[in-house]
Amino acid sequence: MIINVSKAKANLSKLIDMAYHGEEVIIAKNNLPLVELVIHKPKAKRKLGLLAGQISIPDNFMDEDEEINAMFYGEHS
Repeated sequence: MIINVSKAKANLSKLIDMAYHGEEVIIAKNNLPLVELVIHKPKAKRKLGLLAGQISIPDNFMDEDEEINAMFYGEHS
């Protein structure tokens, strides 16, 4: 079903119900199809800890490196 924006505004609840029940609903502007109403499909939640036990972070990871500091901030006399 293709319906223009002005009619879609007046019948939005009905159109949502139609899309929910599997009907194809396309909203058009000046008879040019623009958007299709589809059922929302939630994205899967991200899983934390996928790399647990597969990588190791050294104890001195957060320590500053004088050579790198010199490159960023310049030599301190």
